[in-house]
Amino acid sequence: MRILVIGASSGLGKAFVEGLTASGHEVIGVSRSVPVWCNGRWIAVDFSEPKVAVAALEDALPGPLDVLIWNLGIWEPTAFSDEYRFEEQDDSAVEEMLAVNVTGLIVAAKAIVPKLLGSGAPKVIITGSTSGLPRSGRPEVTFGATKAALNGVADALREGYRDQRLAVTVLQLGNLNTEDALDTPRVTAAARGEGELIPLHDVVDVVKVLLENSSSSFVRELIMPAIADKRF
Repeated sequence: MRILVIGASSGLGKAFVEGLTASGHEVIGVSRSVPVWCNGRWIAVDFSEPKVAVAALEDALPGPLDVLIWNLGIWEPTAFSDEYRFEEQDDSAVEEMLAVNVTGLIVAAKAIVPKLLGSGAPKVIITGSTSGLPRSGRPEVTFGATKAALNGVADALREGYRDQRLAVTVLQLGNLNTEDALDTPRVTAAARGEGELIPLHDVVDVVKVLLENSSSSFVRELIMPAIADKRF
């Protein structure tokens, strides 16, 4: 499969590129800049200006695609810490989060989904967050709102392209262990955080399974919290 991963320079995005390439897929990475570890196909665009980013992305794409993985997302500077205060958030940072996390996805999907439809089993996989689920227990207003919006985008895409069998999956992920890359043994990565962090290996393997699905089924939404996350 030819897979486009948007938000691929580090953490889970890097794991997607490495893990799916190792499985024999052709993977094209997209991020603000080309990472030093890249040894494959890469497109550098900045989604803080979504329309400009998508125009440049379209010019650089090599042709038809099979899968779009949207892994891009930013959050408040003090998110997930005791220092977070909603009333102290900078308005420009709020606007940038909305542009990158929501507008970016919509504008990118509008341009890229038509390039998927010639595939035998076209797929869009969106990495969301448990922070966007109802009663998530998280106070980060803008981040939570942008992640909650992803299901609305996914639902509409499914209905708009149901006749073309476009499978759209939202992965609602809990806290990830981004310190241990795929070259770290899974058992070692799983031990970090004592059950409060999800190894990247687990998420990559879930995506590998999704890629194997036929055009006659899809996974609508998958909620994947850490085992020790008491919110779930």
